[in-house]
Amino acid sequence: MVVTRWIVIHVPSWLLLAGLLVGVAGGTAAVQAFVRHRFPRLERGEHNEIAQFLFPVIAVVYGFLIGFIVLALWGQVNTADQTTRTEGALAVQLARGLDVFGGPERARIRRGLLEYGRAASAEWPSAATGRPTPAAEQALNRLHAAYEAVKPRDDTQRAFLTSSLGSLRDMSRARTERLLEARSNIGPPPSLWLVIFLTSGLVLGFSVVFGSRRARMHYGMVAAVSVLVAANLFLLVELGYPFLGEFATSPEPLRAVVEVLSPPR
Repeated sequence: MVVTRWIVIHVPSWLLLAGLLVGVAGGTAAVQAFVRHRFPRLERGEHNEIAQFLFPVIAVVYGFLIGFIVLALWGQVNTADQTTRTEGALAVQLARGLDVFGGPERARIRRGLLEYGRAASAEWPSAATGRPTPAAEQALNRLHAAYEAVKPRDDTQRAFLTSSLGSLRDMSRARTERLLEARSNIGPPPSLWLVIFLTSGLVLGFSVVFGSRRARMHYGMVAAVSVLVAANLFLLVELGYPFLGEFATSPEPLRAVVEVLSPPR
């Protein structure tokens, strides 16, 4: 969803969590105060037998649904992190095998790896939404051309060239997978958000109408349920984009190749 992506990009996670806590808890408390004032007979708890039967059912369904979604979204974050680590590790592996080749070829490949590492790191903000930059694509093409131009002089160079070309193909595939994951993993669809809001509303609604003559205890119970719902909504929003937000993967594995090839300070 466009709205949730904008929130993840522009709103700090602590502010989002605080806003959800205040909004959900405050809104539910206002509804609770209105219900207790407008329908004073609810305090008697004559309907509690029905509520005690339905509320656990709704809570179990809600917990199963939220748990399943959070687990699926966390799996997407782990997959995205692994894909990025694979791409970075392969680039570092290529950088550490440069000494086998001759001077001009080694310099050309080293320059290509540096250009790709810097371009891939620089394009991260746009690549995080599945939009690659021409600079990174061109740097990758030049790196392919640099390896294809190598003329092995002995069996050692021939073996390293074959291995490097395989690693380069795997790195290109990892990059493609990373971009596709960033483009397609966009959190729960609108229909699923509707189900989430519906079940969250049912959980909050049943906690509000539960009869209790002790107002403080009732408000405390509803506040606890509100915090739980707000925390779940926070996790769903933050985990919906594997390459955005505080819980997302980072471009550090791609920067590793630049650190390996950069001269020591």
